[in-house]
Amino acid sequence: MNEMITIIFICIGVLFNIFGCIGLIRLPDVYNRLQAATKCVTLGCCSILTGVLFHFGISGAGIKAIVAIPILFFTATVAAHALIRGTYRFGTPPDKRTVKDDYKEAVK
Repeated sequence: MNEMITIIFICIGVLFNIFGCIGLIRLPDVYNRLQAATKCVTLGCCSILTGVLFHFGISGAGIKAIVAIPILFFTATVAAHALIRGTYRFGTPPDKRTVKDDYKEAVK
């Protein structure tokens, strides 16, 4: 049963990572691409680490997975926000199909 849960979590993680890669290719501008990369890949890697936790249990590798999940979750989102804010301040315009620009009033 433990192996089945491990396989399910790792497969879900791989699928989310694949969706993030597809988002990097298909989305129109740097802002949407970074959002796809951050959300999908963060969830995918956390899911893979959860599968590692179920596979190894509370051992050295399992404890490292427990520690890595919140670190990855919080640092990836903060890093993506910093990258998007820096890209906006640098002057990279959003795609012409962008409906709403929340940074326009906040950054200028």
